[in-house]
Amino acid sequence: MSDAPALSATGITWRDELAATLRLAWPLVLTNLTMSLIGATDVLMIGWLGPTELAAASLGFNFSMLLAIFGMGLITAASPMMASEIGRRANSVRDIRRTFRQALWLVAAISVPMMLVLWHTGTMLRLLGQDAELAALAERYMRAYMWSIPLFLCTLVLRNFIAALERPMWSLGIGVVGVVMNIVVNYLLIFGTFGFPRLELVGAGIASVASNGVMLALMALVVTRDRQFRRYHLFGRWWRADGPRFVQMARLGLPIAVSHAFEAGVFTAAVMLMGWISTQAVAAHAVALQLASLTFMVPMGLAQAATVRVGIGHGRQDPGHIRRAGWTSFVLGTGFMAAMAAIMLAIPEVLTGLFIDRTDPANAEVAALAVSFLVVAALFQIFDGAQVVGLGMLRGLHDTFVPMLFALFGYWVVGIGLGAWLAFERGWGGVGIWTGLAAGLGIVAVLMLARWLLRGRIGLVPPSAV
Repeated sequence: MSDAPALSATGITWRDELAATLRLAWPLVLTNLTMSLIGATDVLMIGWLGPTELAAASLGFNFSMLLAIFGMGLITAASPMMASEIGRRANSVRDIRRTFRQALWLVAAISVPMMLVLWHTGTMLRLLGQDAELAALAERYMRAYMWSIPLFLCTLVLRNFIAALERPMWSLGIGVVGVVMNIVVNYLLIFGTFGFPRLELVGAGIASVASNGVMLALMALVVTRDRQFRRYHLFGRWWRADGPRFVQMARLGLPIAVSHAFEAGVFTAAVMLMGWISTQAVAAHAVALQLASLTFMVPMGLAQAATVRVGIGHGRQDPGHIRRAGWTSFVLGTGFMAAMAAIMLAIPEVLTGLFIDRTDPANAEVAALAVSFLVVAALFQIFDGAQVVGLGMLRGLHDTFVPMLFALFGYWVVGIGLGAWLAFERGWGGVGIWTGLAAGLGIVAVLMLARWLLRGRIGLVPPSAV
């Protein structure tokens, strides 16, 4: 059936859907941006210490993100589950409370093994062939930073709950508080200002723990005080087991987690490959990746909105709602990333200069490499937006296993395989690695879109939803 405008069973038009998506998405986008800004301020301030410290922090942070993003994927299953429960309406308060509690159980279940691995970051990096000095510095940073990850995951569970109820402004406000606090504590502890000890990388890790702890406390306060949220009694008897719900969430979340791990693992592997090239390549990669990550927050927020909006339509069994919710987010996400690609191609020197002192001769090689990487990064902006929004659309339909296989093929077979070949066999260096990443994202985007187009034929929704 055509995707031509039409009324759904609930009377929602394309214009209504656009307004609903934007209302939900823009606070989610800005919230994601605040999350990214915490990492960006770390990179920015650590970069002032020097290329060695920046490279070490990049190695440690990317290694930790491989595990943290796996955890994020597991608990992300709570979002489409709660959205569908809202769409069905019957017993939604009880069902949402059960889903929320089991998401906290999942955080507890994965945090201990995650922390044990991160405690030995230096050993892991040396086994991966990284420089011993960089591995030692990365381990010092990670032994302070890693305590922020369980706090962040619990905060994310609360954000999923608030987003499912389509009131994300609270997340945005609290995210802004977290960014400001991270900047202040970084400044005090990295450089030892105003009488505080100069802790450098360790200080950056402590700042992340402090900011994530404050954000979790504020989010918990909101959901226990706000009238709309407190009726769910989210923390009441949180220790009660709910085996069927836990298993349901794990089954839905595991493919999401593995998909996230594939994607995060690609960028972690890219950092490791950069480490085989030079310290300057690692530092330049960190700058280019940070800029690309900032733009990615917009389609990521639209993907989250798509999951909620498509999920609500899925719960209602409303074909028109599903169709409009998916396409609205997809067009917005890819359109924005096309605009960002144009900006990156137009002023790469200006953008990289935000993170590197280009007037310092010691940074000349890093600055030049960062510009060359960013030019390639601009080319995959559209692919990146398309694949993440497409993933969010399918997730709203509780479709997670096949997209996981798409991620495996696109990120690792194409992305890393092609990137490593271009970098080391063809002599392209770091530019070859970025070219492989772009190709991998493009493949995943095409596969996600094809599956969405075939959603009726393959049984994800009734044929009339196509």
